[in-house]
Amino acid sequence: MKYGLNDELNERLEFLSGINSKIKEKIDNYPGGRIRIKKSKNGLYFYQSVGGSHEKYIRKNDLNTVQRMIQRDYLEKVYKVSQHEEDVIRRFIRDYPELILEKVIDTIPDERKKFINPIVIPDEQYVRLWMDVPYTPKGFAKDVPFFITKKGERVRSKSEMIIADRLLDNGIPYKYECPVVVGDNEIIHPDFTILRVRDRKIIYHEHCGKMSDPGYVEDMMERSIKYSLAGIILGDRLFYTFESSKTPLDVRVLDNMIRCNFM
Repeated sequence: MKYGLNDELNERLEFLSGINSKIKEKIDNYPGGRIRIKKSKNGLYFYQSVGGSHEKYIRKNDLNTVQRMIQRDYLEKVYKVSQHEEDVIRRFIRDYPELILEKVIDTIPDERKKFINPIVIPDEQYVRLWMDVPYTPKGFAKDVPFFITKKGERVRSKSEMIIADRLLDNGIPYKYECPVVVGDNEIIHPDFTILRVRDRKIIYHEHCGKMSDPGYVEDMMERSIKYSLAGIILGDRLFYTFESSKTPLDVRVLDNMIRCNFM
């Protein structure tokens, strides 16, 4: 859970700074002056201010000049607004307190801390409490091969082992095949139940590892419907990776998913 706004604001500040540099460079490549547009029954007429009250009529076959001048006017307005936003953010960051209420608990000695019920549970404690909730995972049939993760837990495939280890390496709390109730008290076991720490949201990752099997595909489609009807929506709290006999799990896709959705 992010306790401060500095990370988000610094990202915005970096974006604005880059935009402002590009806009300033672009403005110099457009003609100066202003465009006045006069409407009439016969259409639009364009006039370019050339200093003082003097105006120059722009012929209709020179609409490129009109476009470029209007674009410059737009860029100047964007630049002004963007600079103002950048200045406001810089002032906010400068005045924003380093110590905020969620971090007060970190300033208290350990011998006192154990007697306190914090207003907001720190991330580390929240994760520990979530991980400590017991659950009964799905069992294994005798003919299922052994794949052991870095955490020492058994999973059903090499790809699931890779996923589990990638989650662990990125510090992402997860539970393997933790039951979840959908529909009329029906229990299913998502491959990975994940705690996204930054917003403390529970999300689910299913690895569809047998996409060459038509029966398996049908089962996964039915399963996805059950998720959706239970309010676990694809792209919000539900994510998939896929592989078939010809197309193995692409760890680049997995890493992008982890970075963009799980962290």
